[in-house]
Amino acid sequence: MQQLSRKDKTEFNKLQKRLRRNVGTAIVDYNMIEDGDRVMVCLSGGKDSYGMLDILMNLRTSAPIDFELIAVNLDQKQPGFPEEILPDYLSRLDIPYYVLEKDTYSIVREVIPEGKTSCGLCSRLRRGSLYGFAQSIRASKIALGHHRDDIVETLFLNMFFSGKLKAMPPKLLSDDKRNVVIRPLAYCTEKDLASYARYKAFPIIPCNLCGSQENLQRVKVKNMLAEWEREYPGRTETIFRSIRNVAPSQLADRSLFDFTSLQASVDTDLHLPVVNIVNH
Repeated sequence: MQQLSRKDKTEFNKLQKRLRRNVGTAIVDYNMIEDGDRVMVCLSGGKDSYGMLDILMNLRTSAPIDFELIAVNLDQKQPGFPEEILPDYLSRLDIPYYVLEKDTYSIVREVIPEGKTSCGLCSRLRRGSLYGFAQSIRASKIALGHHRDDIVETLFLNMFFSGKLKAMPPKLLSDDKRNVVIRPLAYCTEKDLASYARYKAFPIIPCNLCGSQENLQRVKVKNMLAEWEREYPGRTETIFRSIRNVAPSQLADRSLFDFTSLQASVDTDLHLPVVNIVNH
């Protein structure tokens, strides 16, 4: 961590406390980590996953429960990927770590035409590799570094382009029921995590497979939300609160609410007089 002035140190302490509080609250609210858990922390080399690992390691020292952290990086064999950075960083930490090598880069490049968005296929391949590895090391939870802004962006992406009202849940059971995925950063803002990464001087590794694609729909949604936030500060937080405060009866999904059986309640004991309406 870089040397800080007194003012910067005060600001960093406030930031660190806020992030720890948000992560701790999310863990408690959704029962993300339990006593005896072995948590596989997925580390991509980006600011969010670095921050997640750092905060979880700090929380573990003061948590009232005992749990294990294992850092795992998936090396997707992207050309020019600096393979030494993450092992060098992780070797200085007091936790076990693995670097899982899977050439998903070649698969993505072979399947996705040049200029087309590759994030969908890339994420599916990455997820499958990580899910399988979690079972091999007997991890009880898989921690991903998605933050509050990721969750809100995903909500709009699904509404705009998939016709679905869904986002990223803070806690998820995989389709095969064999893995529990948690997102400890669910209450944290991207702005805070970016500031934290600068203070901590994490060795950031950029994604040159999909992260630099400026035509991504997610980038467009991110820009839209940023514009809203500038015009109406706090709007992103309000949208996130709505995800946690859903009223199925005020939507239109018949599988979530029984609209067909709705009937008005009529009191048959009132014996109201019958009024004859005469049309002239």
